[in-house]
Amino acid sequence: MTDLEFSRKYDREHAERYLRKHRTGFARRLSNWRDMQIARTALLLADEPGLVLDLPCGAGRFWPLLAEKCGRQIIAADSSADMLTVAWNAQPSDVIKRVRLLYTSAFSIHPPDNAVDCVFSMRLLHHIGDPDNRLAVLKEFHRVSRDSVILSLWVDGNLESWRRKRIESTRDKRAYQNRFVVSAKAIEAEFAQAGFAIQQHLDHVPLLQMWRVYVLRKVHASGPE
Repeated sequence: MTDLEFSRKYDREHAERYLRKHRTGFARRLSNWRDMQIARTALLLADEPGLVLDLPCGAGRFWPLLAEKCGRQIIAADSSADMLTVAWNAQPSDVIKRVRLLYTSAFSIHPPDNAVDCVFSMRLLHHIGDPDNRLAVLKEFHRVSRDSVILSLWVDGNLESWRRKRIESTRDKRAYQNRFVVSAKAIEAEFAQAGFAIQQHLDHVPLLQMWRVYVLRKVHASGPE
C-alpha cells in the first residue's frame, strides 16, 4: 500500500485523539459546524450522490452528515486500520448500518473503475505537497468516480495563507512538513490534467481562511457528465 509519511502517525492512540479533536473548544466546534455546512452544500451541488466513497474517512466525522440522505450508501475508506476501528466504534448504530469499511490507500484505491457516484475527500490533499503525488491521487479519484469528486485543501489568496507563508519562510528547510498551502491556479490546473472540470468552489471564510472545498465533475471525451 503506497502512502506518505504523515499517514504513519495514525495509530490507535492518535485515532482516539483525532476523534475528540473536533469536539473540544469553541473554535473547533465552530469550525466543525462550518465544515458540515459546506459539505451539505457541496453534496447538493453534486446532485446528492447515492453511493459515496469517503476517503479518508478518519474517525467518521462526516458519516452522520452523509447518512442524512435517505438511501445513500457510504464506503468509508482509510489507510489506517486503527482509524477505521475507532470510527466504527464511535458512530451511532443507525449510521454505521449504512457504512461499509474499506482499508485502502488513496494512491491505489481498491474499487474498480466508475465504482461510486462521488469521491468525498476531506482533509487529505493539504497533506500532499508534491504535485506528482497530488496528481496520482486525483487520477485515482477520476478512475473510481462515475461522476463527481468533493475535496478540500488549503489554497493561497487569503490572509491565513499569507501569514503561513511568512512562518514557513523561517522554517528549517530540512524539517519534516505535513501540511501545505497550494496555489489555487496550480491545483486547478492539476484538476484539469487529471480529467476534471470545476463545478464550484466553496471557501470556509472567503479572503480570510485557507480551507477551500471544490466540487469537481468528471470529464469524458464528450465533456462533463
